[in-house]
Amino acid sequence: MTIDYAAIEARRAEIRQRYALPHRPSSSARGLHHVALISSDVERTIKFYQELLEFPLTEIIENRDYKGSSHFFFDIGNGNLLAFFDFPGLDLGPYQEVLGGLHHIAISVDPATWERLRGKLEMAGVPHQIESGASIYFKDPDGARLELLADQLGEMYGARVL
Repeated sequence: MTIDYAAIEARRAEIRQRYALPHRPSSSARGLHHVALISSDVERTIKFYQELLEFPLTEIIENRDYKGSSHFFFDIGNGNLLAFFDFPGLDLGPYQEVLGGLHHIAISVDPATWERLRGKLEMAGVPHQIESGASIYFKDPDGARLELLADQLGEMYGARVL
């Protein structure tokens, strides 16, 4: 299959022109409360996110929607949380990237922290890929793809996106 990249770029420019308003109105949202993922092993997930990535566990409570399930939260800075559910007794199968599903979660860290966490990932033997000298891509123990990004919040590859 041949991909017409020029046509894709032209369409992207057309969409940008139509919808990325020069005087953008304020958002109706206050911010991202949390993103919720699924964990197959609560303690393994806590060790990965709190000990390896240095995201403090803030709370672990029962999931109100599924008795016996835990809902637990990690502080990822700036008033944002990364949350998880486990679902004991359900056979959910392995993580899959599907249309409409999660591609990755990008989390901003300062450059010194980026370097430290890169070293910790290497020491822990976590396979990862570095892109543009500012992004580290890797997977958590359940296969969810993460990105640690040394860019400031609201920036991407040196360009303002917010």
